Amino acid sequence: MKLNEISDNPGASKNRMRVGRGIGSGKGKTGGRGVKGQKARTGVAIKGFEGGQMPLHRRLPKRGFYNPFSVDYNEVNLGRIQQAVDAGKLDAKAPITLDALLAAGVVTKRRDGVKILGQGELKAKLAFEVSAASKSAVAAIEGAGGSVKLLAGEPAAQ
Repeated sequence: MKLNEISDNPGASKNRMRVGRGIGSGKGKTGGRGVKGQKARTGVAIKGFEGGQMPLHRRLPKRGFYNPFSVDYNEVNLGRIQQAVDAGKLDAKAPITLDALLAAGVVTKRRDGVKILGQGELKAKLAFEVSAASKSAVAAIEGAGGSVKLLAGEPAAQ
Protein backbone atom coordinates (compact mmCIF):
# COMPACT_ATOMS: atom_id res chain seq x y z
CA MET A 1 0.00 0.00 0.00
CA LYS A 2 1.24 3.42 -0.94
CA LEU A 3 0.15 6.87 0.23
CA ASN A 4 -1.61 7.54 -3.08
CA GLU A 5 -3.65 4.32 -2.72
CA ILE A 6 -5.20 5.24 0.66
CA SER A 7 -8.91 6.00 0.44
CA ASP A 8 -11.86 6.23 2.80
CA ASN A 9 -14.55 3.56 2.99
CA PRO A 10 -17.16 3.88 0.23
CA GLY A 11 -20.02 6.13 1.38
CA ALA A 12 -18.10 7.44 4.41
CA SER A 13 -18.11 11.01 3.15
CA LYS A 14 -20.46 12.97 0.91
CA ASN A 15 -19.65 15.93 -1.29
CA ARG A 16 -21.10 19.17 0.04
CA MET A 17 -24.17 20.61 -1.67
CA ARG A 18 -23.25 23.54 -3.95
CA VAL A 19 -26.41 25.65 -4.02
CA GLY A 20 -27.14 28.53 -6.38
CA ARG A 21 -24.93 27.22 -9.21
CA GLY A 22 -27.43 27.19 -12.07
CA ILE A 23 -30.64 25.41 -13.01
CA GLY A 24 -28.85 22.26 -14.14
CA SER A 25 -27.53 21.53 -10.66
CA GLY A 26 -31.04 20.99 -9.27
CA LYS A 27 -30.32 23.51 -6.52
CA GLY A 28 -30.12 26.68 -8.59
CA LYS A 29 -32.21 29.87 -8.44
CA THR A 30 -33.67 29.80 -4.90
CA GLY A 31 -31.07 27.31 -3.63
CA GLY A 32 -33.57 24.96 -1.97
CA ARG A 33 -35.09 27.73 0.18
CA GLY A 34 -38.48 27.92 -1.52
CA VAL A 35 -39.75 31.31 -2.62
CA LYS A 36 -39.41 34.76 -0.99
CA GLY A 37 -40.32 35.61 2.59
CA GLN A 38 -38.31 35.92 5.77
CA LYS A 39 -37.06 32.34 5.75
CA ALA A 40 -35.65 32.73 2.24
CA ARG A 41 -33.27 35.41 3.55
CA THR A 42 -30.10 34.96 5.56
CA GLY A 43 -29.87 35.63 9.30
CA VAL A 44 -33.29 34.27 10.29
CA ALA A 45 -33.89 33.30 13.93
CA ILE A 46 -37.56 32.42 14.28
CA LYS A 47 -37.76 29.19 16.36
CA GLY A 48 -40.69 29.84 18.76
CA PHE A 49 -41.68 33.25 17.34
CA GLU A 50 -45.42 33.58 16.60
CA GLY A 51 -45.60 36.96 14.91
CA GLY A 52 -45.67 38.94 18.14
CA GLN A 53 -48.31 36.76 19.81
CA MET A 54 -47.18 35.28 23.15
CA PRO A 55 -45.48 31.99 22.16
CA LEU A 56 -47.03 28.70 23.24
CA HIS A 57 -44.05 27.72 25.40
CA ARG A 58 -44.48 30.95 27.41
CA ARG A 59 -48.29 30.66 27.66
CA LEU A 60 -48.20 27.26 29.33
CA PRO A 61 -47.76 27.08 33.13
CA LYS A 62 -44.47 25.91 34.61
CA ARG A 63 -44.56 22.64 36.51
CA GLY A 64 -42.40 21.13 39.22
CA PHE A 65 -39.17 22.32 40.74
CA TYR A 66 -35.50 21.41 40.99
CA ASN A 67 -34.50 20.03 44.38
CA PRO A 68 -30.95 21.26 45.08
CA PHE A 69 -30.60 18.77 47.96
CA SER A 70 -31.40 15.63 45.94
CA VAL A 71 -28.81 12.86 45.94
CA ASP A 72 -27.90 10.95 42.80
CA TYR A 73 -26.33 7.61 43.68
CA ASN A 74 -24.61 5.06 41.47
CA GLU A 75 -26.97 2.13 41.98
CA VAL A 76 -25.18 -1.22 41.82
CA ASN A 77 -26.78 -4.64 42.22
CA LEU A 78 -25.06 -7.44 44.14
CA GLY A 79 -25.05 -9.63 41.01
CA ARG A 80 -22.93 -7.06 39.16
CA ILE A 81 -20.44 -6.93 42.03
CA GLN A 82 -20.23 -10.75 42.10
CA GLN A 83 -19.47 -10.70 38.34
CA ALA A 84 -16.60 -8.25 38.92
CA VAL A 85 -15.21 -10.41 41.76
CA ASP A 86 -15.41 -13.56 39.57
CA ALA A 87 -13.66 -11.73 36.72
CA GLY A 88 -10.84 -10.68 39.08
CA LYS A 89 -11.56 -6.95 38.70
CA LEU A 90 -12.48 -6.52 42.39
CA ASP A 91 -10.31 -7.77 45.25
CA ALA A 92 -12.51 -9.74 47.67
CA LYS A 93 -10.14 -9.06 50.60
CA ALA A 94 -10.09 -5.26 50.22
CA PRO A 95 -13.14 -3.18 51.19
CA ILE A 96 -15.56 -2.40 48.35
CA THR A 97 -15.58 1.40 48.06
CA LEU A 98 -16.55 3.91 45.37
CA ASP A 99 -12.90 4.15 44.27
CA ALA A 100 -12.60 0.35 44.00
CA LEU A 101 -15.80 0.16 41.90
CA LEU A 102 -14.53 2.97 39.65
CA ALA A 103 -11.20 1.21 39.13
CA ALA A 104 -12.99 -2.05 38.32
CA GLY A 105 -15.25 -0.32 35.79
CA VAL A 106 -18.46 -1.27 37.64
CA VAL A 107 -19.43 2.42 37.86
CA THR A 108 -18.31 5.12 35.42
CA LYS A 109 -18.90 8.41 37.32
CA ARG A 110 -18.43 9.45 40.95
CA ARG A 111 -21.86 11.09 41.39
CA ASP A 112 -22.94 11.39 45.08
CA GLY A 113 -21.76 7.94 46.16
CA VAL A 114 -22.84 4.32 45.78
CA LYS A 115 -26.06 2.59 46.79
CA ILE A 116 -26.00 -1.21 46.88
CA LEU A 117 -29.20 -2.93 45.73
CA GLY A 118 -30.12 -6.54 46.48
CA GLN A 119 -30.78 -8.03 43.05
CA GLY A 120 -28.61 -11.00 42.11
CA GLU A 121 -26.70 -13.51 44.18
CA LEU A 122 -23.63 -12.75 46.28
CA LYS A 123 -21.32 -15.67 47.14
CA ALA A 124 -18.15 -13.83 48.19
CA LYS A 125 -17.54 -12.53 51.71
CA LEU A 126 -17.10 -8.80 51.12
CA ALA A 127 -16.75 -5.70 53.29
CA PHE A 128 -18.62 -2.72 51.85
CA GLU A 129 -17.99 0.96 52.63
CA VAL A 130 -20.78 2.74 50.77
CA SER A 131 -23.17 5.68 51.04
CA ALA A 132 -26.37 3.64 51.16
CA ALA A 133 -27.69 0.10 50.88
CA SER A 134 -31.15 -1.42 50.57
CA LYS A 135 -32.43 -3.73 53.34
CA SER A 136 -32.39 -6.73 51.01
CA ALA A 137 -28.78 -5.97 50.03
CA VAL A 138 -27.67 -5.68 53.68
CA ALA A 139 -29.39 -9.00 54.47
CA ALA A 140 -27.73 -10.74 51.49
CA ILE A 141 -24.26 -9.34 52.33
CA GLU A 142 -24.50 -10.34 55.98
CA GLY A 143 -25.91 -13.72 54.92
CA ALA A 144 -22.75 -14.31 52.86
CA GLY A 145 -20.60 -13.39 55.90
CA GLY A 146 -19.76 -9.86 54.80
CA SER A 147 -20.30 -6.46 56.40
CA VAL A 148 -21.75 -3.10 55.41
CA LYS A 149 -20.34 0.17 56.75
CA LEU A 150 -22.40 3.25 55.81
CA LEU A 151 -20.25 6.34 55.37
CA ALA A 152 -20.78 9.22 57.83
CA GLY A 153 -23.11 12.04 56.85
CA GLU A 154 -25.03 9.79 54.48
CA PRO A 155 -28.54 8.34 54.72
CA ALA A 156 -28.88 4.94 56.41
CA ALA A 157 -30.16 1.68 54.87
CA GLN A 158 -33.27 2.36 52.81
